[in-house]
Formats: sequence, structure tokens, C-alpha cells
Amino acid sequence: MGARPSFDSELETLNIELIRMAGLAEQAIRNSIAALTNRDKAMAVNVAEHDREIDEMEKTIETRCLKLLLRQQPVARDLRQISTALKMITDIERIGDQAADIAEILMNLKNDEPAKIARHIPEMARVASEMVYDSVTAFTNNDLEAAKAVIARDDVVDDLFCKVRSDLVELIGTTPNKIDEAIDVMMIAKYLERIGDHAVNICEWVEFYETGEYKNTKLL
Repeated sequence: MGARPSFDSELETLNIELIRMAGLAEQAIRNSIAALTNRDKAMAVNVAEHDREIDEMEKTIETRCLKLLLRQQPVARDLRQISTALKMITDIERIGDQAADIAEILMNLKNDEPAKIARHIPEMARVASEMVYDSVTAFTNNDLEAAKAVIARDDVVDDLFCKVRSDLVELIGTTPNKIDEAIDVMMIAKYLERIGDHAVNICEWVEFYETGEYKNTKLL
């Protein structure tokens, strides 16, 4: 009788660590875009430096998951929960990397022009960061409908990416000497689009956790 409460406690600790890791990644996104908006290179440096904390959390959670698999030999739903966590931390770590990549662009800017022409970027960042947090919350709350709602929101990020691209094509057409700045903004938008895609990946694994199916294929 004593094994199950201990196992449940370890699973709860796993959930708490996942939420913390996702929170760090979400904050990294917000800070990187705040650095762009405010022309704050010191904040950009801070984002890049804190990416290591997200990397360390990935290692910590991965170790916890592997120990649970080896010690407890879980089956069915418990096995799906731990397997899902292992998949999720890879996506969250990559989200942190992409926030750091955005910060890296900002650290190397030669002028403030990208901040002036990136009108849709803050909205993209807001939606993408919310998707990240909501995807992990859907997992910890066992909420399949919330996961589906996050997946649907990816269309918003994609639409905003198309608007950014259209703005930049128009800018280059009228002001060819701003092509370097346009490329910087395009890269930032692309990283944010990828962050949205990673949030979708997380939610697809939430669906696996709840149903045993991944992309309409029964796995477990």
C-alpha cells in the first residue's frame, strides 16, 4: 500500500518541475521581445545567459523520468504520463533555445530599425508564449480540450507570420537598403512560429497521454 502514494508524490513533483520549466521558457520569450521593443541589449544578454537554466532543468526532469521508469516500471496511463514528460521537455528546451536565438539577434543589431518595423512581432510573442504555458497546463490538468484549443491557436501565429512576411516584402520593395533589418525581423518571426509549433507538439503528446493515440495512431 505504501508504494503507490510515494509514486503519486513523485509524479506530482514531476508536474511541478514541468510547470517551472515551461514558465522559464515562457518568460524567456516575453523578455526577448521586451528587449526588442525597448532596445534593451542588457535584457537580451540576460535571456541568453538564462537559457542554461532551462537546459539544466531538462537534464533534471529527464533523470527523474528515467528513475521512475526503472524503479517503478509503470504501465498504461502512468507509463504514458512519464513518456509524455520526456517528449515535452525536448520541446520546452528548444523553445528556450529559440528565445535565446532571438536574444542573440538583438545583441548583434547595429541599429534600432528592426524594433521599428516589427509591428506584429509583440502579438506573435504574446500568443506563442501563452500557447507554451497553456500546453503544459493542459498536461498537468489532464485537460484534452485545453490541448485541442492550443493546437487551434497555432493558426493565429501562422497568420501573424504571414503578415510579418508581407510587411517585409513591401518594405524591401520600397526601401531596398533595409534588407538586413528585414532579415533580422524575419528570423525573429520564424523563431516565434517554431515556438508555436513546439507548443502544438506538446499538446499532441498530451493527447497521447489522455488517449494512447499520437497523431491518430494507437501507440499505448
